[in-house]
Amino acid sequence: MIAMIKRNLRVFLRDRPSVFFSLLSVFIIIGLYALFLGDLMLSSSIFQGRAGVKWMMDSWLMAGVMAAGSVTTALGAMGLMAEDKERKINMDFVSSPIGRGEIVGSYIISGYIISVLLTFLTGILASLYILSRGGQLPGLATAFQIIGLLLLSGFSSTALVLFLVSLIQSNTSFSIISTLVGTLIGFLAGVYVPVGQLPSAVASVVNFIPAAHSAALLRQTMMAEPISRVFAGAPGELVMDFRRAMGVDLFIGGAPISSQISLLVLAGSGALFFALATLSLKRKAK
Repeated sequence: MIAMIKRNLRVFLRDRPSVFFSLLSVFIIIGLYALFLGDLMLSSSIFQGRAGVKWMMDSWLMAGVMAAGSVTTALGAMGLMAEDKERKINMDFVSSPIGRGEIVGSYIISGYIISVLLTFLTGILASLYILSRGGQLPGLATAFQIIGLLLLSGFSSTALVLFLVSLIQSNTSFSIISTLVGTLIGFLAGVYVPVGQLPSAVASVVNFIPAAHSAALLRQTMMAEPISRVFAGAPGELVMDFRRAMGVDLFIGGAPISSQISLLVLAGSGALFFALATLSLKRKAK
């Protein structure tokens, strides 16, 4: 299996367009924020005269970027599996002494490694972006929390994409799915439009999207310090309204979703989609 994993990693990393397009949605989100969304959000009257606003909003953005990037990088990584299926390369593997379980496992592990590595790269770039605009780097404890969340988000995203790939037979179908997901992920992660500003029916649907929980958890972690600084001395209701409006906290009805529930959503969705993908691949292998 190790040889297969190395092969998958080597093929993907040599395909520079695949690496670029895996991160394309990240670049688009940052570009939109820099050109349009950032000034609009920073102009809010509640922020006038308060220190650390730019740091807080940049942290909000980059948390969403990393959540979205976790999905798009997993898509890029699993594109190799779709390409191998279309070119019948997977049939060469099946006819070899390598077991089917090892073949599937190699795609899963290599896809997860690629997703996590590229998302970590996104996190490093995000930290540098925040620092360059007057913000601060996260402390050691916060950094470890972010790393843990990215590892869990990568598991959930990779399992979801693996399930989608297990259902398709052609690279064309995969390209269509990648385009749709890459286009929608900014909305689903609450980056283009904060979850709290969506219609209640749409927000309820978003609450079932793992990427939205990933974004919320990352925001709770990355924005804790800047929020406390920006809203120092502000009424608790104002802080709660801001957190809800910006999707820092997700709500079902009027009740906030705890971080423990969001963690369970990520872990549970990863386990569920992994099981469904395994069943789908086993059924097609017969």
